[in-house]
Amino acid sequence: MEKLFNPVNAQLPSQSGGVKWALLSILVVAAFALTWFYPEIKNTLSAAWHSDKTAVTDEAAPKANNSKSAGGGKPSKGGKEGKGGGEGSRSTPVSVGEVRLMDIRYSVQAAGTLVALNTAVVRAKVDGELKALRFTEGQLVQAGQVLAEIDARPFEAQLNQAQGQFARDAALLKNAELDLQRYQDLLSKDAIARQQVETQAALVRQLQGTVQADQAQIDMAKLQLSYTRVTAPISGRLGLKQVELGSLVRSSDPNGLVNITQTQPMSVVFSVPEMHVPLIMRKLKAGQALPVEAWDRDQKIRLAQGRVSTTDNAIDVATSTLRLKATLDNRDGSLFPNQFANIRLQLDTLKNVLAVPIQAVQRGAAGTFVYVVQADNTVQVQTVQLEAVEGDWQAVKADLKAGQQVVTDGADRLRSGSGVEVVKARKP
Repeated sequence: MEKLFNPVNAQLPSQSGGVKWALLSILVVAAFALTWFYPEIKNTLSAAWHSDKTAVTDEAAPKANNSKSAGGGKPSKGGKEGKGGGEGSRSTPVSVGEVRLMDIRYSVQAAGTLVALNTAVVRAKVDGELKALRFTEGQLVQAGQVLAEIDARPFEAQLNQAQGQFARDAALLKNAELDLQRYQDLLSKDAIARQQVETQAALVRQLQGTVQADQAQIDMAKLQLSYTRVTAPISGRLGLKQVELGSLVRSSDPNGLVNITQTQPMSVVFSVPEMHVPLIMRKLKAGQALPVEAWDRDQKIRLAQGRVSTTDNAIDVATSTLRLKATLDNRDGSLFPNQFANIRLQLDTLKNVLAVPIQAVQRGAAGTFVYVVQADNTVQVQTVQLEAVEGDWQAVKADLKAGQQVVTDGADRLRSGSGVEVVKARKP
């Protein structure tokens, strides 16, 4: 039987041969390309391999160094690697101060208010027209100094009237005394009745009383006249005037003419904690002075010095404090009543005690301590017990010696055994 013609089967041989020739062509091209670009590919692969090898070596190097350090490697000179695990071989830069033996004043600080030693309102003692003011506001005056004058004419008239009354009654008394003397002579001759003599003697005594009353009226008129010159009752500084020239002033005016405060010396009132009261009382009873210094708000300028003069009679239960009053020297008049001042009360002086710069004192869970710089440029923690403070120095009780160095700046990056590098020493 004759085979039928199949177009699909007829094309298969030719398609299979084409595919083979295409694959062969691709292989030839690939071989040619590999041969042509082989040197460049080889260099690239080699660079990549060396880069990976270097990275692995660098990563392993710190581990090897740490192993050597853990195995007992010695720190470099200058303590550049702390015994307590400092950061690698680096030292921490710090500032230091010196431990000293010195006298430290044991003081208590408090807030105080300045008060005048005495305060007075200058008032007119008589009513009248204000004729003159003899002062300027803010002036320092002395007790007895004339400050103002009131119209004196009404009071001069009253004085003249009282003097006239006195002169009349004095003349009547003189005449009565002469009559009594004559009556007494006649009575001695039995030429007059005794009753008339006694009556005349009573009249003399009556007129004597009248004359005494007249003299009192004169004295009162003189006193009222003197009140027309208003004087300062105390020495001190004047305030602002309360009246104007030509005003009608009265003795009952509540504001008076002017206020005057005695500011030399000046007083200051402040409170101290109850814990200091026993020492204060022992000092006062023994007659020992308790020095006081008044400083401004920023505690940079000392305003005045003085001493404690007295204490209050009871402790304030709300604050557990006792109020004290001190007297301050105010010769220059720089202090004013009601002025605020920071008070430093010196209770005692600690003689020849260990002191460190106040910046060196650190606080932690274990209490207060300082970092002491060792000979190998490492630091060790030394606990301290705080005492008095004066200025930039803190008195301490600790196992320290004068001349040792303590860290004053950079301590926040330290721990016991850390290596340090002194970059700045604290000047005394």
